[in-house]
Amino acid sequence: MKWIEAKVVFNHTDNDLAADLIATIFYDFDLQGVVIEDPDIEPDGAWAEDAVGQPDAHSVIGYFPKDRLAAEKGSVLADRLKRLQNKLGLFYRVSFKEFDEKNWAEAWKAFFWPQKVGQHIVVKPTWRDYRAESDDIIVELDPGMAFGTGTHPTTALCIEMIETYLKRGDNFLDVGTGSGILMIAAAKLGAEMVCGVDKDEFAVDIATKNLVRNAIEQEKFSVNTGNLIESIESTYDFVVANILTDAIIKLLADIEKVIKDKGIFVCSGILEDNKDLIIAKIKEIGFEIIETCIKEQWVAICARLTAHGSWRKG
Repeated sequence: MKWIEAKVVFNHTDNDLAADLIATIFYDFDLQGVVIEDPDIEPDGAWAEDAVGQPDAHSVIGYFPKDRLAAEKGSVLADRLKRLQNKLGLFYRVSFKEFDEKNWAEAWKAFFWPQKVGQHIVVKPTWRDYRAESDDIIVELDPGMAFGTGTHPTTALCIEMIETYLKRGDNFLDVGTGSGILMIAAAKLGAEMVCGVDKDEFAVDIATKNLVRNAIEQEKFSVNTGNLIESIESTYDFVVANILTDAIIKLLADIEKVIKDKGIFVCSGILEDNKDLIIAKIKEIGFEIIETCIKEQWVAICARLTAHGSWRKG
C-alpha cells in the first residue's frame, strides 16, 4: 500500500501552539500517524546509538493513504492551513512525498524514543534500549500505524491520571484505544480487567499484539472494533477516552451507561479553548470534576460519576 507524507514546515511566535493546531488538522483526518519535529529538543543519546539528527525547523508531518480521498484531503489541509495563516500570522510551506508502507514504518520509528511518564511508567519502543530504574514500570510498545506512543501530551496526561486515580482491582475501559498503551499501563498498575474499543481494525490488531508483548494475560483483556461505546454492554470502574473534542461530546451522551456509580472518567484530546465546554457537559450529566490538567495547550479532565447520573433518573 502507498502512503503520502504531508510535511508542514512552519514558523510562529508560539511554535508549540502552532504545532498542536496543525497536528489537530491531521488528527481530524483520522490519521494513524503524526510526527512533530522540534529543533529545540534533542533525544537522550544514552538510550541508543542511532539517534536521528536534529531537524532544521519546526514541522508537523502527517501520513495518509494514497487512495481516492487523498487529493481531497490535500485540498482540505491547504484550506485549513490558510485559515491558520490568516488567524495567527503563521508562516508555513507544505511538501508531499510518497512512501511504501514498509518504508513508512521504518522511517517513523526514528522519531520514537523511551519516555518516562508520571512517577513510574516508562514507554519504551521495542527497538530501543533503556536502563530501567528499580521502580520503573516498563510499557513495551510497537505502535505500528496506530495512534498512541506516550510522546503526545494527551497520552502522557492520561497515563498520569491513570497512575493517580486507578485502584487495584478496577475494571478498565479505553475508548479509542489506538496502540493499546493506556490499557497496558492500567494492567501494569493493577487493573483486574482491561478492555479497549477502536473503530480501526488495524489498531485493534496492533493493540492486541502490544498487550501480549507486555505479558498481559489473555483472559484479562479484550480489544474490539466499534464506534465509541455502541458495542459495549458491561460497566466499568474506570473509563478513559483520549479522542478529540467532537468525539468526546458524542461519547458523553451515553457514557453513564458504561461506568459504575462513583466510577472515574478521564478524557483528553481537548484543546484548551474547548475546556470549559467539556467541563460544563460533564457536570451536566452528573459528574463531579476531580482534576483538570493542561500540558502544551492540551487538556485532560478527570471526573467521578455521582450516584444520581442523569440516565438513572428515568
